[in-house]
Amino acid sequence: MADPSRSLDRAREYWQQHGRSEKWIQQRMTGQETRNKLIDYWKEHEIRKEAEFALLTDIIHREWAGVKVQEHKALKGLKGQNLRDHMSEAELIFTALAELSTRQIAETMNATGMAEKKVAGKKGGGIARKARRDLEDKTGRSVVTGENFLPPGQGKLRDE
Repeated sequence: MADPSRSLDRAREYWQQHGRSEKWIQQRMTGQETRNKLIDYWKEHEIRKEAEFALLTDIIHREWAGVKVQEHKALKGLKGQNLRDHMSEAELIFTALAELSTRQIAETMNATGMAEKKVAGKKGGGIARKARRDLEDKTGRSVVTGENFLPPGQGKLRDE
């Protein structure tokens, strides 16, 4: 707590030990910063309960990914693990785009309360959904996959 940079260093070391590339680690850290800014906005504008954060997160995720957070975790074979730690680079990028878009829309709307935050979440997630679908059309590959970073024997291990 006295030195937050040490926590960041530990996270980076943990991900390196688990075979994550520097590119993936940077994307994961950037995505976390984007998420933190959205959470800060929500906290400053009438969102306080864990259930509210979870509901808004699920709305954004469902909009961009086409699946709920729990469905995405199930697709990857995750139990108690952090979904973001098992996302591909593309999944991390689209999650960050959805959350960045949501925050900027909420700021523009001066969204307060759940009803307005839900609208911003759907719109922000929708922006990322359009970009995801465009990429999928161009590559012929799904962005949202069951690939993850679980150790062998604990689910599908994917190469980065």
